[in-house]
Amino acid sequence: MKVLIIILILATLAAIFFKYSRNKDLKKLFIALSSFLLIISLGVMGNLTRQVIPLFLAHIVLIIGAWGGLLWYLLRDRYYWWLIFSPIVTISLFLLLELLTGSGHEGVLAI
Repeated sequence: MKVLIIILILATLAAIFFKYSRNKDLKKLFIALSSFLLIISLGVMGNLTRQVIPLFLAHIVLIIGAWGGLLWYLLRDRYYWWLIFSPIVTISLFLLLELLTGSGHEGVLAI
């Protein structure tokens, strides 16, 4: 599974640079690369939602949707920003739940 993720990341980077080599559109290259880095960052940050399994699964689905939004931008030149930024919702919801309910580990190391 990890190999598949690495191959997908490398294929996306190759597609970004292939599109740039074909049309030499620097603006599209920067938008695609920044969106790619944002999706990767949100995917890594989403690991903190692993304690709440339904929220973590929703985050994975939104990451896959954001990746699809980036690929759609590369293929059709339509940028759906709300789809690419959608994983922020699950991270924000998790942080709100932590604020309201606490982590549940506050008394573990009390001396």
